[in-house]
Amino acid sequence: MDRKPVTVEEFREVQDILKDAIDLHEKKDFYGAIESFKKAIEIKSFNEGHLDEFQKKLKEGTYKLAQESMAFMGCASVHVSQLVKELTDEQREEVPVDENLIKVFNDWEN
Repeated sequence: MDRKPVTVEEFREVQDILKDAIDLHEKKDFYGAIESFKKAIEIKSFNEGHLDEFQKKLKEGTYKLAQESMAFMGCASVHVSQLVKELTDEQREEVPVDENLIKVFNDWEN
C-alpha cells in the first residue's frame, strides 16, 4: 500500500500528542507517556512493523521505566521530524508547527 503524505489535520494531532506525551514524561507518568508516544508513532507510520520491532528490542534489554519512556520519546520525535518535512510552507503556516520543535529538529540536522 502506498503511503500518502501527512495532512494538516494529522500533523496537528501528532504534534499535540507528542507535546502531551513529553509533559507526561516530565511529570514522571512514564506509563502514560509511553502510550502517548506510541500513539504519535502510529500516525502516518513510515514502516508498519517498526514499532513492534522497537518494542521487542526494548524488552530484550534491562531498562528502567524512565529509560523506556525516553527511548519512545526519541522514536516519536524522529517520527514527527520526518512528518514535518512532508508539509509544504503553506501547510506549516496552517498548522502552525511548534517553533520549539522546529528548532530542535533543525539542530539535529546540523
